[in-house]
Amino acid sequence: MTTTAQALPVAIIGAGLAGLSCAQALVQAGHQVHVFDKSRGPSGRMSTRRADDPAGPWQCDHGAQYFTARNAAFRTEVARWQQAGVAALWDARLASFDGTAWTTPATPLERFVGPPRMTSPAGWLVQGLQQAGDRALAQWQTTVQALQAPAGAGWQLHSPEHGPEAQRYQAVLLAVPAPQAAPLLEAVTPEAATLARSAPMRACWSVMVHCPQPVPLPVDGCFVEHSPLRWIARDSSKPGRSGPETWLLHASHAWSEAHVHDEATAVTAALLQAFAQLGGPDPASVQATAHRWRYADTEPALTQGHWWDATACVGMCGDWLNGGKVEGAWLSGQSLAHQLQQAR
Repeated sequence: MTTTAQALPVAIIGAGLAGLSCAQALVQAGHQVHVFDKSRGPSGRMSTRRADDPAGPWQCDHGAQYFTARNAAFRTEVARWQQAGVAALWDARLASFDGTAWTTPATPLERFVGPPRMTSPAGWLVQGLQQAGDRALAQWQTTVQALQAPAGAGWQLHSPEHGPEAQRYQAVLLAVPAPQAAPLLEAVTPEAATLARSAPMRACWSVMVHCPQPVPLPVDGCFVEHSPLRWIARDSSKPGRSGPETWLLHASHAWSEAHVHDEATAVTAALLQAFAQLGGPDPASVQATAHRWRYADTEPALTQGHWWDATACVGMCGDWLNGGKVEGAWLSGQSLAHQLQQAR
């Protein structure tokens, strides 16, 4: 990188946990950082749907359901989140159902959630960036569709919402699902595009269920086998929740891939019926809405942590590069930030 390029901000595309973790580390190291995301706000797949029905407002986490913390650095970060009130232990009654019998985990893990919703840690990280003043900027509803590097002038981003960004960047860091990273990188660094294409991501249908009465199941969360469903959870049992009972239904990846182009109404009906077969409510008695995660997870996820090209000043981070899961996303963002620091 030239001295001129080093004086420019760093662009981070994607405001899920990996992108925000990377931004956090870079700002703490003295960088100026601009974060872009195509959504209306941060969080990526740590997402919560809120609605206001005639019966009253309700919410349901429809992406990541909880997270664990095994790595010492991530445990320290989660402790900071707990102190800030944006993470809490979920003391859930968990079970597995194999189609015949219900079993409980032999060695229960500590499972954390964001109160009052799973978006809370991401929101808190964005607040921290905002406190950095002009060293950090977050721009929402911006779909970056092309990267361009005019000779000696740093990177330029192009989006349909804003056209070419006037600002130039010393480096571009992609914190998006692998299938979204690959086309951006094809003309920039084919090696990175090939790596991204080597990590196929699976779909997952989610159905959020607003129940008029408590559901008489003796669990708050359950892993399901031999069913269109792979996970059900009493979302309203998580810390900091209030209001009516809500449940989240995640379809299995095999079922989701087979029905990835189905209409949401058909998916909702099928998954509500599968829930009823497990002891859930009569589908006619509830209100429900579906959401399709086109890129829910990677199987298997890569384990290299992050990717960085020091010559092009382009990098990638995300859970798909670091074993999957929320913890892997945060660690991936941190490791990419540290890599960029070493390149200064």
